[in-house]
Amino acid sequence: TSNPEMLEACQDVAGLAATTVSVLIIGESGTGKELVARALHELGPRSKGPFIPINCAAIPEQLLESEFFGHERGAFTGAIKTTVGKVELANKGTLFLDEIGDMPTSLQAKLLRFLQERTIERVGGHKQISVDIRVISATNQDLQQRISQNLFRQDLYYRITEGVVQIPPLRTRIEDAVLIANKLTPHYAQEIGCPT
Repeated sequence: TSNPEMLEACQDVAGLAATTVSVLIIGESGTGKELVARALHELGPRSKGPFIPINCAAIPEQLLESEFFGHERGAFTGAIKTTVGKVELANKGTLFLDEIGDMPTSLQAKLLRFLQERTIERVGGHKQISVDIRVISATNQDLQQRISQNLFRQDLYYRITEGVVQIPPLRTRIEDAVLIANKLTPHYAQEIGCPT
């Protein structure tokens, strides 16, 4: 990039990467929020741990809790074995909550409890499991507006915004279009078998 706003975002990433604070990445769809999340992970103290992404908008609401926290065998119809959830899989690493603005309010309360206590309980389980992770979230929505509409918990918002990175859309970074095209051209040329 040569765009001043994007350079500032890169500086924010470099500064936040060295910490373990929860970070919210804000940007439109396609701005590279997951790439920023991976950079925060790879440049940070938990880089040797796992990076576990979960798309909060892509999983049906009735499956989200099990996807997050796992479940014990027999917890519900079809639960034929104990399954570890994404939060537990991310232990000693980073959990990336993509599209957190679309998370149902029922799960927001459980996520908030986890962020406060740093323990989970699998669906159908009774044992508290300690988990040590960094949480990075991303959204393309205005969470303040969703808070005012009672669609997002304000207390959860404060927990996930210890650091914030704002990614400007490419349409406002005209000078970056050629840089990105030059970077991607050799890769795609090789992929389709064309000389560059």
